Amino acid sequence: MKIHEYQAKAILSKYGVAIPRGEMAATRDEAETAAKKLLDAGAKGVVVKAQIHAGGRGKGGGVKVAKNLEIATQYIAQILGMQLVTHQTGPEGQKVRRLLIEETLPIERELYLSIVLDRESAKLVFMASSEGGMDIEEVAAKTPEKILKEYIDPAVGLQAFQARKLAFGLGLKPEQINEAVKFMLALYKAYEDTDASLLEINPFITTTDGHLFALDAKVNFDDNAMFRHKDLKELRDVEEEDPLEVEASKFSLNYIKLDGNVGCMVNGAGLAMATMDIIQYAGGSAANFLDVGGGANAQQVESAFKILLSDKNVKAVLINIFGGILRVDTLANGVVEAAKKTNIKLPIVLRLEGTNVEQGREILKNSGFNFIVAETMKDAAEKVVAAAKG
Repeated sequence: MKIHEYQAKAILSKYGVAIPRGEMAATRDEAETAAKKLLDAGAKGVVVKAQIHAGGRGKGGGVKVAKNLEIATQYIAQILGMQLVTHQTGPEGQKVRRLLIEETLPIERELYLSIVLDRESAKLVFMASSEGGMDIEEVAAKTPEKILKEYIDPAVGLQAFQARKLAFGLGLKPEQINEAVKFMLALYKAYEDTDASLLEINPFITTTDGHLFALDAKVNFDDNAMFRHKDLKELRDVEEEDPLEVEASKFSLNYIKLDGNVGCMVNGAGLAMATMDIIQYAGGSAANFLDVGGGANAQQVESAFKILLSDKNVKAVLINIFGGILRVDTLANGVVEAAKKTNIKLPIVLRLEGTNVEQGREILKNSGFNFIVAETMKDAAEKVVAAAKG
């Protein structure tokens, strides 16, 4: 689950992480009031920052620095409500519904900090780089030696000596080392306490008066742990997500929209990945990832079917089920009921194996719908790709 920058900073602030003064605003009046308040309180300027779930906001024109209220007002009117296009939003962009109005700070250096799970080592890794403010992927590709890493033993957590090692590696001044250690330990504490999957500070800045701040903050949470964090779950902004993915989450379905035209319904993530691969191999392209799960019931199958058909790009549907916990006859009943309610016109290809497969095939045969039944995954992929093409 992703959250906005202003939400991430509010969380980090509770752990003692230094952040600039600022306020979230959802209207022009709120934004202008927040800017005036900061300037009246002595800020040398304000930053108007678009709040969307995507990086590259500055390059897309979603972050502007204003030295006075008049200029700030112009930027507020320009950014709030705009369709912001970045390298992460795609060409369609994302509508800006909220702004973060912050004070400017006297920046001396821009650095980078992050915590993420490294699956290869099965440990969290704390990364730091002197190349803050840039795309970390670009730094990793061109100058990987500038990314410092400390792997965290899960039994003891991030240790102060590791934070000091990173601080010295960043070339911080001697008088900044202790503050940096506290800063990094606070980040780790926040990461662990909130069941985060990513915590990124880019840039992590030093100021001309020697202090350290999180000038930007990105935090993602592990969806599987949100049952432990009802307060964090409330931070979800569904307006930033694909409507079909939001609808799927209501029925505990794992759905991700893609760019192809073959709709997929599969039980099990591994089988779903293999299904998308074999569709590609057959010359087609998947319109989605949809895992209904091993224990799906008929209602979930019906809901999944409706979500698939809500995607206007879908020209044919492939249902690939290996019946274990999810029996084939249960799936067949769900598909038939969904087909009746949606008045389906698209070709449906099914590849069914497993528990009660014969009963399932009988249900489909007697349904009155012209389902296409395939024998193997290869056969199913070829048939659905052909159907999608015409």
